[in-house]
Amino acid sequence: MITLKGWRKTVIILGFLLPTLLGVIVFSLYPVLFNVFISFTNRNLSHYRPPESMLTCSPDDFGTYCWNAPLFGNYARLFGPLMTRASLAAWARLLMLMLPWLGVYMITRRRGYRTMTAADTWWVWPLAFAFSYAIWSLAGGQAAINHLMNSGDFFIVMFRTFLYVALCLPFFVITGGVLAIILSNDHIRAKPLFRTVLILPWAVPSYITAKIWQFFFRSEHGTINQVLGIFGIQGPAWLQTDMLAFGAVVLINVWLSYPFFMTVIMGGLQTISRDLYEAAEVDGANWWQQLRQITIPMLRPAVMPAIVLSAITTFQMFNTVWLVTDRGGPTRGAGRPGATEFVMLYAYKQFRSQNYGAISAFSVVVFLLLFGATLLSLRLTRITKGAYE
Repeated sequence: MITLKGWRKTVIILGFLLPTLLGVIVFSLYPVLFNVFISFTNRNLSHYRPPESMLTCSPDDFGTYCWNAPLFGNYARLFGPLMTRASLAAWARLLMLMLPWLGVYMITRRRGYRTMTAADTWWVWPLAFAFSYAIWSLAGGQAAINHLMNSGDFFIVMFRTFLYVALCLPFFVITGGVLAIILSNDHIRAKPLFRTVLILPWAVPSYITAKIWQFFFRSEHGTINQVLGIFGIQGPAWLQTDMLAFGAVVLINVWLSYPFFMTVIMGGLQTISRDLYEAAEVDGANWWQQLRQITIPMLRPAVMPAIVLSAITTFQMFNTVWLVTDRGGPTRGAGRPGATEFVMLYAYKQFRSQNYGAISAFSVVVFLLLFGATLLSLRLTRITKGAYE
């Protein structure tokens, strides 16, 4: 048997990795770096051609683009209204809401709590929510939100997008988990039929589902309002009202995404040994106790990666919202983002204006936020811990 040592082994390993590394550099790293470069320039419809030298070009020359003046001008237009004294005070009041959650995190990191399961410490989360609500009421959280909402498009778009993600994820997990537990019950017959039917929303192309749901939510001839009319109820204008349109796109996204979580959780349930449940029954544990002490903790390694991936996907939602709400509507006035105009819709509209420097700065900020949120989630959930042990 011939063994390869030293540099020969390194060369062979790099040879296998080289195609992937080249693909990452060409299709991922280079676009990111070029986008960062454009974010510091004045490139737009009037300045579109690369100059011979960025050191000698003039920002006023027609046709060529140059370094922005000031250099961080595109970023200043995004963050400037959020950095005033009043805005910083509003940020401080909102950050106070995180103190109870930070306290919960610090408490659960103690040695005594680390030996307990998540089901044992469930009570700390409602307590943190109660403290956060008290701080919200006393510190004027709504007034802080209203001030930041009036500070520019950047905060409005980001706030609505994060709220959209935060509302969707719990419904993903709960809906998919309930259906997975039901379909894993030994008393359910025709399981393959039910699983096939329930996975259809995930299999059907999203643009078809979006147009179907848009027909459901139409004001005059929509299916939902026609059903309400049978009972003498005047249905609202679902997609012309801010809150109702927002709730509609949340519902549609849950419909599209719950089969993924149902499939993941069903797979996770298959990995849990039946001996654990039999031992729990012998000890007198009821169904709820088995769910809290066995099922939920054992499903965590399977569910947490799905939550992180779904959060990123939901943050980048475009086609469904675009088709259902007619480009992010309802509109809220000229030059203002629509009620459902999330990050990707806003970025697309800005890209159509061809102000490439400004939209590049916006995309860099979004990239950094997503990258930071992903690293933080990996750190807090420890979903990759087993891969390095």
